Amino acid sequence: MSTDFTGKEIYQDEFDPNGYLNTYYDLKNGVLVKDGFLKFALRKLFETFIVRGIKGDLLIDIGHGPTIYQDLSACESFKEIIGADYTDRQRDYYKRSLRNEPGTFDWTEVIKSVCEMEGKGTTVEEKREKLRKTVTKTIKCDVTKSRPMDPIVLPKADCVMTLGCLECACKDLDTYRNVLKNISPLLKIGGHLVITEILNCTSYLSGGKKFSCLTLTEDFMRKAIVETGFEIIDLEVVPREYDKEQFDICDHDSSLFVAARKVKEP
Repeated sequence: MSTDFTGKEIYQDEFDPNGYLNTYYDLKNGVLVKDGFLKFALRKLFETFIVRGIKGDLLIDIGHGPTIYQDLSACESFKEIIGADYTDRQRDYYKRSLRNEPGTFDWTEVIKSVCEMEGKGTTVEEKREKLRKTVTKTIKCDVTKSRPMDPIVLPKADCVMTLGCLECACKDLDTYRNVLKNISPLLKIGGHLVITEILNCTSYLSGGKKFSCLTLTEDFMRKAIVETGFEIIDLEVVPREYDKEQFDICDHDSSLFVAARKVKEP
């Protein structure tokens, strides 16, 4: 199911947020719902930001795409969240989703489940408002550059989070290692890196188009993160049950979550 590398300009020109969200996050048939990834990610983000208590002034959400679920627990633990994504369309959709504009994906049930997990009696609208206030902006970001946010200079963050992004942005494992080195300087020493990836994937379909995906393994991820100057504090992998129809859309065999603390510069 492998395909030629689909670089950043293809994402800029051809990636459709609605097609992606309907394929992967539809609550009945979405690939990342049926395979358990969404539930897994929400649980791990809750554990990281609420239970473990990773918090601070600034979190940077890199490669957010058109989704907002990744920020629902984080907005309780950080004074400010800054989004960052390469494509104009994704950044626009993200902003419209934060405002819950008509025509954007309906995250109501997901927000409700996070509120129930947190157990504070927060309503869906209260959570939406907290998220809107905490996410102050989204900026252009190219993780393959040594200064991903250039020309914008941000203060050092307490946390950098990137969910399901880097495996799509990198053409090979060396590029992935370099990308980790590129985003590490965005973090303070002692700050935290939060990553989710799908493992052993070669490509995925979205909006009727095939996109490449870098094949990652748990062993590679462990080594690459530690070699970049991080200490892993939490790593969990969940396997995916085989389903031919679903695998024909996206062929990953498991999902990985990592939380790591920066102990030195790369």
